[in-house]
Amino acid sequence: MIGVLIVDDDPLTLELHTAYVERLDGFAVVGECTGVRAALTAIAEVGDRIDLVLLDITMPDGSGIDVLRQIRAADADIDVIAVTSVREVDAVRRMSALGVAQYLLKPFPFRVFRERMQQYAERRARAIGITGAASQDEIDALVGGPPTGAVVLPKGLTAETLQAVTAALRAHGELSAGEAAPLVGVSRVTARRYLEHLVDARVATRAPRYGTPGRPETAYRLAGAGS
Repeated sequence: MIGVLIVDDDPLTLELHTAYVERLDGFAVVGECTGVRAALTAIAEVGDRIDLVLLDITMPDGSGIDVLRQIRAADADIDVIAVTSVREVDAVRRMSALGVAQYLLKPFPFRVFRERMQQYAERRARAIGITGAASQDEIDALVGGPPTGAVVLPKGLTAETLQAVTAALRAHGELSAGEAAPLVGVSRVTARRYLEHLVDARVATRAPRYGTPGRPETAYRLAGAGS
């Protein structure tokens, strides 16, 4: 059973996400917190029961980024999924640099939440199943990256930006070029070039996204991330 600590300053959101977790097999809510200080206290007191923190970023008494920093500084065996409405590129990059497992934008339906939590559980199960020295393919699976040598960059593309685009896809699950562009800090056209390259390399897939008037936009997701 994966123990989940939910941290959000909005009582209604806290209640909703608690209900979402309780609907999932293999997960159990072990605590609810409405601020940074409460979250740090819970981690200090019952950290051995916490496997995963669903962490908001903006709270009255501080930032969720500070909570994640404290978890990493303590070398605690706790994973974190950012669950927030914060879209600023700087926040996404800082959370990614601190090793957030996923970055989920509020609001979202239960279907999306269930998909992300299942992806997390599968990745965690793979990590637990690997012992001793890991192969390169096992390491790639654990860190969520493409297999070594799978992506050869054409002229005009950089490894750093490709890594940022891949991280954005991993964090958000599905993005259009227009959505990926501000997250990475590039133009829509440039974002599309990187996304199409990932598709050509079979690292990502593309599909039309319907639901808005006019022509459907193209949405991208990492290969094997579900539909």
